[in-house]
Amino acid sequence: MAVSFKDLGLVNSKELFAKAVKGGYAIPAYNFNDMEQLQAIIMACTETQSPLILQVSKGARSYANQTLLRYMAQGAVEYAKELGKGKSIPIVLHLDHGPDFETCKSCIDYGFSSVMIDGSHLSFDENCAETKKVVEYAHAHDVTVEGELGVLAGVEDDVHAAEHVYTQPEEVEEFVKRTGVDSLAIAIGTSHGAFKFKPGSDPKIRLDILHEIEKRIPGFPIVLHGSSSVPQELVKIINENGGNLKDAIGIGEDQLREAAKSAVCKINIDSDGRLAMTAAIRKVFHDHPEEFDPRKYLGPARDALKQLYVNKNINVLGSAGHAFD
Repeated sequence: MAVSFKDLGLVNSKELFAKAVKGGYAIPAYNFNDMEQLQAIIMACTETQSPLILQVSKGARSYANQTLLRYMAQGAVEYAKELGKGKSIPIVLHLDHGPDFETCKSCIDYGFSSVMIDGSHLSFDENCAETKKVVEYAHAHDVTVEGELGVLAGVEDDVHAAEHVYTQPEEVEEFVKRTGVDSLAIAIGTSHGAFKFKPGSDPKIRLDILHEIEKRIPGFPIVLHGSSSVPQELVKIINENGGNLKDAIGIGEDQLREAAKSAVCKINIDSDGRLAMTAAIRKVFHDHPEEFDPRKYLGPARDALKQLYVNKNINVLGSAGHAFD
């Protein structure tokens, strides 16, 4: 039986995006697969009074089970309310990189308040048609939809691409008009995964493309995927404690903050969180090889993730303090 996101205490992204565009900040979109990640995300966003987009990938649905995820999201709202002394921060439950209409429909029926249909691998006309189909079903249930134009390189869960295809500004007006999407993910130089760019390179977000898109669809909510910064101190901790991560760098946090001041109102961050948790776990195993209680290594991992996201909300996204605007 289908369930409405409203029954779970969730909100959709429409009003949050309008406030973010006007306020010059971006809402954090953090992926989760398990309880510890969820706890850390809720603690960080409640502590910083930030609105939140909880993201679930197709891989996370397979890993955690779609029924459990529904109740975890409902529990997240209650947990946030408990931490907020009776008042929950606004929480969106969002499908990240929905591969097709059927997956998006399933998520909507399971209580998601927002979905992404990723038709970036299709031709422009096919992308428009598939996205419009999702929009029509989603809007009938008051669910918001994110579409995508352009292709990000990198690997993350089920998303694989060998090279970037920058979003063409001249296509965005027609895409938005033909599909009716509520937000648009664009490709302007960010990249999926932890191994984004080689050390010594100077990766830059193509702010010129972003600003051209803003001119063509003024005030329209823009989304950045692949926006982890790959903190070198976390890579160092991992490698010093038994890991073997190859050298890589991510997108500079100063560039993300600049983008967040524009129409970019949702920034996706996943790999940095994975690095923070892995670094904490590896350090426990290195320092205490006798340890076997999961709480003794997952607890520190949760704490490290929380601190990472507190910093992101305050210093990178600018979302801190905007939960109840």
